[in-house]
Amino acid sequence: MGKAILKDPRERGPKPPFPQPPIAAPGKERELNPPADHGESGYRGAGRLEGRVALITGGDSGIGRAVALLFAQEGAHVMINSLPDDGEDADKTVALVKKLGGRASAMLGDVGDPSFCASLVTKTVSEFGNLDILVNNAAYQRSYRSIEEIPVTEVETTFRTNVFPLFYLTQAALPHLRPGASVINTSSIQALKPTPGLLFYAATKSAISSMTKSLAGLLADRGIRVNAVAPGPVWTPLIPSTLDPDHVKEFGSHTAFKRPAQPVEQAAIFVFLASDDASYVTGEVYGATGGQTPI
Repeated sequence: MGKAILKDPRERGPKPPFPQPPIAAPGKERELNPPADHGESGYRGAGRLEGRVALITGGDSGIGRAVALLFAQEGAHVMINSLPDDGEDADKTVALVKKLGGRASAMLGDVGDPSFCASLVTKTVSEFGNLDILVNNAAYQRSYRSIEEIPVTEVETTFRTNVFPLFYLTQAALPHLRPGASVINTSSIQALKPTPGLLFYAATKSAISSMTKSLAGLLADRGIRVNAVAPGPVWTPLIPSTLDPDHVKEFGSHTAFKRPAQPVEQAAIFVFLASDDASYVTGEVYGATGGQTPI
């Protein structure tokens, strides 16, 4: 028997320095240089989510797109959400899912609006018949060099986008979530090792980690699991559209593998947490940080 083919984690994605120029926020996938890997090819599904229905916010690009593609390859039907300005990327995600043989749809709108969140859940159930997996992934970030330059509106904007929808959508989804369902939230290494310039983004990710644990306790007696994934640096359009160009050029170089994660590497953890393989896992915040998670 020959040796198994192994993938060297140091070589799973491009390493800095990156030729990426600055792009306008929130960024488009087509503007990334080098392109990101969302699992468009090379991933082998095993039917772990066969017939389940997933709702994924921020599914137009980055981690959200990768989660949609991997879920579809595991047999799930997916509804993705993004802001209207990101409709082109959302359509691309839907097209990629269909190319892989899955079912997908998109609903554009602001998850910071509780009435829209209720409509999004209703649309998902109406189109696909049920709802089994909720992925709260949509996020907003901006970086600042000093506290003086942060506008007072930044507090509300960041929390309204990153934190409030987690509650709105989970509450709206509850009547449809059966025992065995899963809620997965996107936290961040920023919850544990905050970057000063990402003051409110880091604070929202701490809130998400805390809410994940609280919700896990509230929903355990219903048989619903609640977990979070805490990525380290991930190569997504959010990076060159919100961070200093010098930081972007060397993005991920400080990790153990000297590179940022590719979105597909994070999405594989979402697959595990959504599947029955994680039936005894709830209230956890899974770090995938390239060796940065503090003890």
